[in-house]
Amino acid sequence: MTSVKQFQVTFDCADPQRVALFWSQVLGYVLPPDQKDPAWASCSDPTGVGPRLFFQRVPEGKVVKNRVHLDVRVGTGLVGEARLAALEAECARLLPLGAVRGDLLLADGVNESCLVMQDIEGNEFCLD
Repeated sequence: MTSVKQFQVTFDCADPQRVALFWSQVLGYVLPPDQKDPAWASCSDPTGVGPRLFFQRVPEGKVVKNRVHLDVRVGTGLVGEARLAALEAECARLLPLGAVRGDLLLADGVNESCLVMQDIEGNEFCLD
């Protein structure tokens, strides 16, 4: 059995260039300098550690909740008020980029707090 070495996460979207720019700003990823095709775009981790994100234009719009989403890990190792402060600070950074704030899910004794967000085309993601 062979092991998978790399993978990319693909987003269906209306405006690949715009969504790629949003996610590059969220994650600190870089856009290829020669990316001009309006039908697709990508961004990648400059360190080569994280997965490449690929964005492809599709004709239909988003109509239901994502079955898969990204967790942006900003509160790793933090608990309580420190974790909430980290989530709120990242939320404040992302709102001017076009993100939309959703529900704050508070720690429940099993899971730590996280903040549900949406990207500029309504795809859900979590600040975790």
